[in-house]
Amino acid sequence: MSVQDYMSALKLGKKEYHACVNKGAYPYLPVLENLVSDDEIDSEVSLSVDQIPLRLVVGTCNASRTNAFAGNFMPLLDWGTEFSAKWASLSDSQVNEGIRDPIKVYEYMNKFYVLEGNKRVSVLKYFNAVTVNAEVIRKIPKKSDNPEIKIYYEFMEFYKCTRLNDIYFSEVGSFPSLMKLVGIEPDKKMDEDAKKDFVSCFLSFKNAFDSRGGDRFDYPVGDAFLRFIHIFGYDTVKKMTPSDMAKNVAKSWAEFVLLSEDSAVDLKMDPTVNEPKKNILSYLLPRPDSGSKKLKVGFIYENTPQDSEWCYAHELGRQYIDDTFGKQIETISITNVKPEKDDEHAIEMMIKNGADLIFVTSPAMTIASVKMAIAHPDVKILNCSLNTSHKYIRTYYARMYEAKFLTGVLAGALATQNKIGYVAQYPVYGTVANINAFALGAKFVNPRAKIYLKWSSVKGINIEEEFKKEDIHYISDQDMITPQCGSRRFGLYNNEGVGNRQHIAMPVWHWGVFYEKLIQSILGGSWKKDEDSDSGRALNYWWGMSSGVVDLICSNKVPVETRRLVELFRKVICNNEFEPFSDELYDQNRHLQNKKGHEMSPEDIITMDWLLDNVVGDIPAIDELDESARAIMVSQGITRE
Repeated sequence: MSVQDYMSALKLGKKEYHACVNKGAYPYLPVLENLVSDDEIDSEVSLSVDQIPLRLVVGTCNASRTNAFAGNFMPLLDWGTEFSAKWASLSDSQVNEGIRDPIKVYEYMNKFYVLEGNKRVSVLKYFNAVTVNAEVIRKIPKKSDNPEIKIYYEFMEFYKCTRLNDIYFSEVGSFPSLMKLVGIEPDKKMDEDAKKDFVSCFLSFKNAFDSRGGDRFDYPVGDAFLRFIHIFGYDTVKKMTPSDMAKNVAKSWAEFVLLSEDSAVDLKMDPTVNEPKKNILSYLLPRPDSGSKKLKVGFIYENTPQDSEWCYAHELGRQYIDDTFGKQIETISITNVKPEKDDEHAIEMMIKNGADLIFVTSPAMTIASVKMAIAHPDVKILNCSLNTSHKYIRTYYARMYEAKFLTGVLAGALATQNKIGYVAQYPVYGTVANINAFALGAKFVNPRAKIYLKWSSVKGINIEEEFKKEDIHYISDQDMITPQCGSRRFGLYNNEGVGNRQHIAMPVWHWGVFYEKLIQSILGGSWKKDEDSDSGRALNYWWGMSSGVVDLICSNKVPVETRRLVELFRKVICNNEFEPFSDELYDQNRHLQNKKGHEMSPEDIITMDWLLDNVVGDIPAIDELDESARAIMVSQGITRE
């Protein structure tokens, strides 16, 4: 029997060997000493004896025995050698009593390389064993900016609490996110019963995921598991029966497809042109014999329009489409909806109230939006966020950096001391681009201009006092205020002189224009056209000045010549003849971020995590921010460590 097993294993080994040769790949076992040098290792730590996943045993420590095995650990030496006899003897031991003696391995980056016991691993893999008993020595790489090493350091913190190797991720930040969602406390050993529930939950998900072909994706199953928990919540996921798990995995499948590196976000930079053959309102008018209802459009607000300028801007948009479409549509809204507390309930209630289209205006409610969209596929749900990859919802935002560039041109032309203040709120996607665009606009007209950056969400800061100390009078502040707000600090203003604040310009969000065009796209057919053309990718609307979604309003105090300059820049931006982020751009450390003659891609603009060389200030760490910033930072934040 052992001879037959060896010959069968040998056949598998030779098949793997020839497959690798035909692909031009290395046909033998990877050798750890060839993969990493001693000067790349920070330290070695003994993890004692442990049961390790056999699938993670991928190679050998040195080259002395590597040619005896194919890359799948199956043997390559012919029958009759001393090697084959020892392999066959181990095969008998596994059949009769099981291989019990632990092997010895080095663990590096959550992969295991055999120091002693290559043949035992080969036999166990042949018999499809799941784990192997091993004495483990961990090689810890030196810390670096390499994302793979950052992920590994996060894994070590997770492993310290759980002693689990099976779950791994491809993105930095995933392990801390998983630990928070599951309730695993850092530096504290996980309760054994909780650990059993967690492992059972993960294996149930993995079985459902793999059975639909998830094992063919180019990312670890942990990525999909984390997305699934984000959508449904860990308490719900761990209670799912295998049948429920399979159904919910199937419902969420498009989310997992998006995780593939080949499935990028599809940015729609301008409204899709699809002119209706008749007046748009005629699409809303029910035919006499149709009995069709008017479109019901819902808005979800995290705060109220009375106390939040962000909600107020969207509320003006809701009122705009009410006025535009009159009685042909109906709008409803819910205010004071708190993320991760009552956001799902609010969306559910709106759907029960008959909403056909829902605009969720807070990026902190993205996951709730996705979960409700999966549960209610007939309702169109959009979330106001940027750089978000979800198939079941669409996201929308505006290219405010274009208006900020124009504001910077104004500030640079008018500020006489070469010092300009800039107040930003949250360090989220898009905000850094706004700051840099403003700084770039100022630099266009005044190469000596410096932008002094302050964050209103940083704890314990008095921005007004700090600008006063630095003798800064021209300041770009929040874009707008609410009707009940007593503050007059908005837009670009000059506060030179006691009690004399002179407003110069104000960037504006025309959400009503966006909502109008989105509704028209649904009624005119281009909503479906966008869906058909996106090849399965997540769809993000990111419209700019050319679509009328953002603009800059100047006061009559702006000199005529300066106004003409701003109008010239506005025209070329709207005509797509000029992109602010083009040509040479250097960051604060004088590192080149964009080459001469090169136009920065929209994706690079959205995800900027660096500041231009004429900006004085930095991007705050998350622990510097106040509590109100935390929820939005989880999904949309760009922070330094």
